[in-house]
Amino acid sequence: MSSSLSFKIYGMDCAEEVAILKREVGPTVGGEDRLAFDILNARMIVRVDPGVVTADDVIKTVARTGMRGEVWVDDASDQDGGFWVRHSRTVMTSMSGLMACVGFILHVDSRGIGDALGFEGSRYSHDAPTDAVVCYLLAILAGTWYVLPKGWLAVRRLRPDMNLLMTIAVAGAIGIGEWFEASMVAFLFALSLTLESWSVGRARRAVATLMDLSPTTARMILPDGGEQRLTPEQVPVDARVRVGPGERIPVDGRVANGSSTVNQAPITGESLPVLKQIGDSVFAGTINGGGSFEVLCTRPAADTRLAGIIRLVGEAQSKRAPSEQWVERFARVYTPVIMASAVLIFLIPPLFMGGDWNEWIYRALVLLVIGCPCALVISTPVSIVAALTASARHGVLVKGGVYMEVPAHLAAVAFDKTGTLSQGRPEVVAIIPMKDHTGEELLARAAAMEAHSDHPIARAVFDCAQERLIRLRSADEFHMLPGKGVTASFDGEQYWIGSHRYLEERKQGTEEVHQILEERANLGQTVMVVGNDDHVCGIIAIADAIRPETLGTIQELRRNGVKHLVMLTGDNEGTARAFAKQAEIDEVQAELLPENKVAVVESLVSKYGNVAMVGDGINDAPAMSRATLGIAMGAAGSDTAIETADIALMVDDLSKLPWLMRHSRKMLTVIRQNIVIALLIKALFLVLTFLGYATLWAAIGADMGASLVVIFNSLLLLNGGDE
Repeated sequence: MSSSLSFKIYGMDCAEEVAILKREVGPTVGGEDRLAFDILNARMIVRVDPGVVTADDVIKTVARTGMRGEVWVDDASDQDGGFWVRHSRTVMTSMSGLMACVGFILHVDSRGIGDALGFEGSRYSHDAPTDAVVCYLLAILAGTWYVLPKGWLAVRRLRPDMNLLMTIAVAGAIGIGEWFEASMVAFLFALSLTLESWSVGRARRAVATLMDLSPTTARMILPDGGEQRLTPEQVPVDARVRVGPGERIPVDGRVANGSSTVNQAPITGESLPVLKQIGDSVFAGTINGGGSFEVLCTRPAADTRLAGIIRLVGEAQSKRAPSEQWVERFARVYTPVIMASAVLIFLIPPLFMGGDWNEWIYRALVLLVIGCPCALVISTPVSIVAALTASARHGVLVKGGVYMEVPAHLAAVAFDKTGTLSQGRPEVVAIIPMKDHTGEELLARAAAMEAHSDHPIARAVFDCAQERLIRLRSADEFHMLPGKGVTASFDGEQYWIGSHRYLEERKQGTEEVHQILEERANLGQTVMVVGNDDHVCGIIAIADAIRPETLGTIQELRRNGVKHLVMLTGDNEGTARAFAKQAEIDEVQAELLPENKVAVVESLVSKYGNVAMVGDGINDAPAMSRATLGIAMGAAGSDTAIETADIALMVDDLSKLPWLMRHSRKMLTVIRQNIVIALLIKALFLVLTFLGYATLWAAIGADMGASLVVIFNSLLLLNGGDE
């Protein structure tokens, strides 16, 4: 019977490392299907047969890839490998850049800037001073410290990748004496890997911040009625925990005594607090309102809904299919062809055609120089950096090149409702006076009664009165009725404000009132009824208002080619459908928990391919991670949603989505132009090389020229405007 072993993998930051580990570790453990990866936590799970493969076998195999592995320890918060493991990539990259600069300064001081840049020198060798060469070598060694083992592994496995491409570029530059170029290629590639590692590290830290939602202590009730303060992990199942006003609930469980409203938005995404009474379920990390109650713990801390969200984020990240860059695929053919062509040019004419060895060595070097993939490699990242910069100027934070490309191909978009399509806070949308009462009088009495409450609905009523500059009437004999409403007297006359249920309890409902309540419920609105001892005075309707730009954004997304628009929410079915109709959404999925949102997004991905998930809450993070593209509302969204998402709209402006799609398409057009330019110039010089008309310096000039053309073309993206 097989068992699972988990390993911490230092250096596993992206899909490329996962692919390498699959190829190398897979045969050791009996197949790639026995491996699973959690990129966010740098974790590899291996299913092994006891007695056949040991943990040491796996660790030794991982070491051959240039990465390092050690057995995963769940309780070891300090399992970070020490300073060197955590910061070695940054140290080596910094050392590479520093040594390249020192070498260049020494080179310029000894030979002049023209020679250092390769504009001068002999025909068959490039004479750099010894001290500069030593610095260049140190820069190259530091920059390729993590690249060379992977490049060598690619050679052994006959699977060319970006690491081999960079290794060949550096080796080719050294071979022709271009020391400065070799050191800069090594440094820039190391810098890109360091930035990638840093961005993944931020995502890892963001997932860790989820735990901040759970309180550090729980007040467990003892048999004698006293309390004992414990950590949530120490609370046993079936124990009772007391939760006071404003406190976060420490465990998953059921209300055993008391009642209160609970803000469940961190877990379910519901826009309004929910009344919790005896027998109702509550979740760890949610926030208690103004009441106090006791919770019977039904799950250990490691198995709470909040802990499940943390696991879902990691699992969703590991399921994301690696999107292979075009340059890497092209390099599998391009690099061997260039190398083979150089060898043939070097050997065949002297051996079989009586050619001069020096002449044909020189032509082979020219071919290696023009075959150097600098312009080709630059064609994509420079365009992406320019596009990313323009996006940032427009208030759109995109966390990497791969995410910059996806918006151009979106076929479906899933939206969270609360805080994304809607304002995220309840507002008064209608005041309906009855009998002889006026709207101003109704709002004045309601606001006076709600002035002492911190419930979101009460705040909406009070804020509405403040915005309309309505003078509040003085209320006496104020009484709160938990879960029902509020009563107070004005000039000796008793008034009340409460829910539909409290109206029924008072038996003051009429056919007219019920008709209005039903109409408002069908519109997805929450109603507060205001009355006195004799009759209902009026109704105040409250709803989470739609964002002003939502409808226009939905229409523009359709014009930009999005085929299907879906709303995912924890709200009830009626509220969700009424809101979706107002926003002109194609499909509605209501009453969803985080795992339900993940399932819906997975089905959309399988049906439409490229799917974006737009949300603002922690509960949206797993679904955002599982989507092709996760987009967070940055201004009002949670820190974890922003960190987990691939893109954050920092100004909470949904109209940036269609702009981003157009911007992404423009970037892809520029990338294609750059690739064509680079390949045409290389093709031209390949022909000239075979004919004997190309020189080493012309080849270097052409390569630099191609790079400059590609860069300037890419910089046109900086304006970020629509064509």
